[in-house]
Amino acid sequence: MSTLDWAALPVGEIAAAHPGATAVFRRFRIDFCCSGQRPLAEACAARGVSLDEVRQALEQLPQAVADVPQEPTELIEHILHRYHDVHRQQLPELIRLARKVEAVHDDHPEAPLGLAQYLEETQDELLAHMAKEEQVLFPLLAAGGAPMARHPIAAMRLEHDDHAVRLDNLRTLAHGLVLPAEACNSWRALYSGLQQFIDDLMQHIHLENNVLFPRFERA
Repeated sequence: MSTLDWAALPVGEIAAAHPGATAVFRRFRIDFCCSGQRPLAEACAARGVSLDEVRQALEQLPQAVADVPQEPTELIEHILHRYHDVHRQQLPELIRLARKVEAVHDDHPEAPLGLAQYLEETQDELLAHMAKEEQVLFPLLAAGGAPMARHPIAAMRLEHDDHAVRLDNLRTLAHGLVLPAEACNSWRALYSGLQQFIDDLMQHIHLENNVLFPRFERA
C-alpha cells in the first residue's frame, strides 16, 4: 500500500477500497461520503489536517477484504437492513433523550439547546429520503438499472449533501459532542447515541455514493 499515490486518490475511492479507511477519515473529520470525489490532499487541506499523518494512518491499515456485499442486489439489502432499519430505531430514542436533557439542564451553559427539534427535522427529512430510495430507486437498480436511473441517483446525491450539512449542524448544537464533567447518564447516552448515528449515516451515504451508485452511472 505504501506505493500508492495517496495524495491524488479520491477519498471516496480510498474508503471503498480499503477496510478501516472510513474510521481514519472520521478520526480526522474528513468527509468521505458526500465529498468523496476530492483527492486526499485537497480533503486534508480543506479540513486543516496533516496529509502525512492521514497517509501514515492509512498505510497502517491491514489489507483485508471489506465485509460488505459486492453484488448490487445484496448490497441494497445490506443498506436496507443495516442502515435504513437502524436509523428508524435510532432517531426516536435520540429525540427522547435530547428532550429530556434540554428540559433538565436548560440552564447549563453547555446544554444542547435546540437539538431535539433539529433531530425531529432530521428524522422527517431522512424518512422521506429513505422512502424515495425504497419505493423508487432501489427497485429500479435491483431490476438492473436503466438510463433513467441516473436522474433519481443525482437527486439522492443532492439530498446526501443536505444530510452532510445536517450532521455538521448536529455536532455544533451538541458542542462538538464534548460532555461536561457533571453530565448525567442521559446526557452521556445522548452523545454516545448521536455519535453512533453520525457514524452510521456517513457510512450509509458512503456505500451509496461511492460503491452502489457509480456502478449504474457508468453503465
